Amino acid sequence: MSNFRFELDRDGVRELMQSPEMAGICESYARDVQARAGSGYEVNTYVGKTRVNASVHAETEEAVRDNFDNNTLLKALGGGS
Repeated sequence: MSNFRFELDRDGVRELMQSPEMAGICESYARDVQARAGSGYEVNTYVGKTRVNASVHAETEEAVRDNFDNNTLLKALGGGS
């Protein structure tokens, strides 16, 4: 058996998770969901305490109603049929 020891560089992981590159990746996924959901949905991306966050939400009243009636965002994310 080897005496392999792995030590996670927490500062490096934090830097990666808050990087502009990670923001671009997250925003890209959110924009894909937005495109599948249709008009009236908006993307919000921000750097939080530990990582980049991206969300898609219904912006217009029509989109809110559509999402409520049809679970549009869930389906656009791939979680519904």
